[in-house]
Amino acid sequence: MSTTATAPAALSPRARFGRTATDLLAEREDLAVVIAEISAQHLEDAARAHPERVINVGIREQLLVGTGAGLALNGIRPLIHTFAPFLVERAFEQITLDLAHQGVGGVLVGSGGSFDMSGEGRTHQGPADVALAATVPGMVIHAPATSDEVEATLRAAAADTGLHYVRVSDRAQRTQIPADGAMHVLRTGSAERGSARRPPLTLIALGTVRDAALEAARALDATLLSSTTALPLDGAALRAHAGAEVVVIEPWLAGTSLAAVAAELDDAPRRFLGIGTSRTELRRYGTPAQHEVAHGLDAAGLVRRIREWSRPTDSPHR
Repeated sequence: MSTTATAPAALSPRARFGRTATDLLAEREDLAVVIAEISAQHLEDAARAHPERVINVGIREQLLVGTGAGLALNGIRPLIHTFAPFLVERAFEQITLDLAHQGVGGVLVGSGGSFDMSGEGRTHQGPADVALAATVPGMVIHAPATSDEVEATLRAAAADTGLHYVRVSDRAQRTQIPADGAMHVLRTGSAERGSARRPPLTLIALGTVRDAALEAARALDATLLSSTTALPLDGAALRAHAGAEVVVIEPWLAGTSLAAVAAELDDAPRRFLGIGTSRTELRRYGTPAQHEVAHGLDAAGLVRRIREWSRPTDSPHR
């Protein structure tokens, strides 16, 4: 359960998706890529080499998913890609009926994250994608946070037969972990913090909040766990490392992963806090960095929120 620091990759995570998909098409004849205009620039080589297996349906997201499901029903493993709100929210019925209900698998790849494209307005923001995807039976949800993690995740999901959602964000993190579904320890809090007044604190970072969570963990002397897989969770590692107070930090709707974490940690009494994107709509779209601050997902915001919540047990505010 080690972690290594890495410099930003030459290719952005979305461009790395395009290159990995291109490589996979050359390696496997039973794989196809279906897009809805989005990211076509990253798949030009693939479209020239394999025109029959790179299908652009135009800006018709329901058809996008339906086409991918039709391929899956005929033995072709589909990579189905567009921006997250168009893929998961707009075509949700097709995901549940054409894929899950039919019992066929595929790899849904949504880019844009919650507010990567905040300047494009609310139509291009998708903070609810993970919460919706988690309601689909059998869905495995991945949130790789670096370009290398994107490639490793895509390769593993393509090699599987089930239904996967890969959430790609161009807000790549500096800290990298293996994209193996395990919960990795990025930092261990000191034993001195644990006491009757201040119980041991554990932060769980999912997706592109890893760097901010690591900075917050240092300031709070907390243990920090992180995984590239948001569902299902590595319950054994959670139980092995979680303290009495557990904070789940995620760059999508706050509380989305809290129930799953709590279910894995029912072996002992604990307090839980979920920090993520607020359900309040921000009408001043601003930059992605400004959205992080507004939602309290920057390091300083995380420290303030967690300190306010994690008070000594004899505090009148508890």
